Amino acid sequence: MATLNLGILAHVDAGKTSLTERLLYAAGVIDELGSVDAGSTRTDTLELERRRGITIKSAVVSFPLRGTTVNLIDTPGHPDFIAEVERILGVLDGAVLVISAVEGVQAQTRVLARTLRRLRIPTLIFVNKVDRGGARFAGLLDEIAARVSPALVPMSRVSHLGTRDAAVGEHVDLLRLADHDDAVLEALVEERTPPPLRAHDDVHPVFFGSAITGAGIDALITGIVSLLPVGESKAGEPSGTVFKVDRGPAGEKVAYLRMFDGTLRVRDTVGDDRVTGISVFADGGTQTRAEIGAGQIGTVRGLTRVKIGDSVGVRQGKARKAQFAPPSLETAVLASRRADLHAALAELAEQDPLINLRQDDERREVYVSLYGEVQKEVIQATLAEQYGLQVTFRETTTLHIERLAGEGAAVEFNKVDPNPFLATIGLRLSPFQGGITFELGVEPGAMPAAFFVAVEQTVRETLRQGLRGWPVPDCAVTMTHSGYSARQSHSHAVFDKSMSSTAGDFRLLTPLVVMAALRRAGTVVHEPIHAFTAEVPPDTVPAVLPLLARLGAIPLATGVHGIDGEIPAAKVHELQRRLPALTRGEGVLDSAFDHYAAVRGIPPARQRTGPDPLDRKEYLLRVVRRAGAREAL
Repeated sequence: MATLNLGILAHVDAGKTSLTERLLYAAGVIDELGSVDAGSTRTDTLELERRRGITIKSAVVSFPLRGTTVNLIDTPGHPDFIAEVERILGVLDGAVLVISAVEGVQAQTRVLARTLRRLRIPTLIFVNKVDRGGARFAGLLDEIAARVSPALVPMSRVSHLGTRDAAVGEHVDLLRLADHDDAVLEALVEERTPPPLRAHDDVHPVFFGSAITGAGIDALITGIVSLLPVGESKAGEPSGTVFKVDRGPAGEKVAYLRMFDGTLRVRDTVGDDRVTGISVFADGGTQTRAEIGAGQIGTVRGLTRVKIGDSVGVRQGKARKAQFAPPSLETAVLASRRADLHAALAELAEQDPLINLRQDDERREVYVSLYGEVQKEVIQATLAEQYGLQVTFRETTTLHIERLAGEGAAVEFNKVDPNPFLATIGLRLSPFQGGITFELGVEPGAMPAAFFVAVEQTVRETLRQGLRGWPVPDCAVTMTHSGYSARQSHSHAVFDKSMSSTAGDFRLLTPLVVMAALRRAGTVVHEPIHAFTAEVPPDTVPAVLPLLARLGAIPLATGVHGIDGEIPAAKVHELQRRLPALTRGEGVLDSAFDHYAAVRGIPPARQRTGPDPLDRKEYLLRVVRRAGAREAL
């Protein structure tokens, strides 16, 4: 049986989890529909999810659907949990993007649509809530064409729109697609049968319906099994990707794995670990198996070192890389049991690496990165319920970044003052977009591989704090010089660290070289900018525009529904707070991260944590003392 790994995505409250529930009911997995409001849905299993009525963690459920095995992944819709969505997109064969017939295309909808298109994930669009007052049809199709994709194929017609009696019938309208597909246009003009319709990254079939009443669901199911491509897989060597990490009842790591090729079996080795157990999602639950094969999704135990995004098997890079924007907020987490707090946050960081756990030993504080206030509240509740920790937070601050202004290079030579370490390191830093890259400009065999690894790891760690303390997320690093003192010992004596290089020499010297090169390159502090839509009554627009100007926002367009524009992330909360007073309580703000922009005026700085390589004397005093203390132990 063919397998389709399907994601359900949407802006919060568009009805994504309700649609998942309806599909499970139609497939016979559940006998009764659950309710988000009642906290009885199949995929929202956390007590916190049931209490809040939102999806926080992705959930997988598998079921047969008209001859196809569907592994359905329900994802969070709230923008604070976009990182959870990012990890899922890389393992999908296809997706259903849910849009409310009432609210229409919202900020998160646009973010998801752009990413689906960039990753070339075939996508159906399901317009939900046709039974709700205010539901739209033709005007909404125009909105989807303008804000999501112009290449639409409406697959439905709706009668009694906006009422509980709303009914959906099949009606394929290829006219919209003809404007973007010459083959379809020629077929229509010549009155020939158009080529077979398939969903792909440029063409989106649009279905209308209601997850609550079931209207239009049968047609959507037909579209899922006939218009979306099933996963392609091959026999042979195993290849899979870990997209989620959780903890079992005994605290053991549980890795969620999508297999692309081959088969992984119990007792197989993955790195230094051995697989001790496998469960595969099937028939509405999980089943213990001796193996997991190509196309399947399951959980694997025994991988103690596994991280989200890790490849399992011999082939790499099968999963797509989503790369949503990183968190733009940061806060300090405070608790009386500090050691327990750090251990608990470390476990949460396994499940969500983008919280970027950062510890300040001097101020005895731990910092986490956030997407928003709801995520902070969820972290607080999780620490209380799962770890028994009562925590408070300092004021949330905007998380800036630094980008290189130019190119810079620096070098320190072995046994040449003022370098106290037995290592030669030369680094060149260049502007780059797309993460941190590290390349060798020296022969790979010029010194032991462990020393190169130590340099690369420390470069990435050091760039978490740039010249003004903010992360430097994008940078091309080239190692231009290398050298070491070969292993030596006194006659008839053991290995002498004072005469031979160790990985520690390279780890301690690298921050000095990185910061010297960064000083020569220079950096520019950037702040996160959100795209926003302020839905306001037309007659209140003149009152809202001055507020936008005071907050540094830039209106880009005004229309019957309100104002579209850009605003610094630090001002979003204030705009949200003040908008109702200017719009008779009718104003609604919708925003999502869009890009970074250089800060105007004096750039802000963030307090540094740990030894500061920008202060060479103080840095050397601290790290040499620390290294000496470790050796004495």
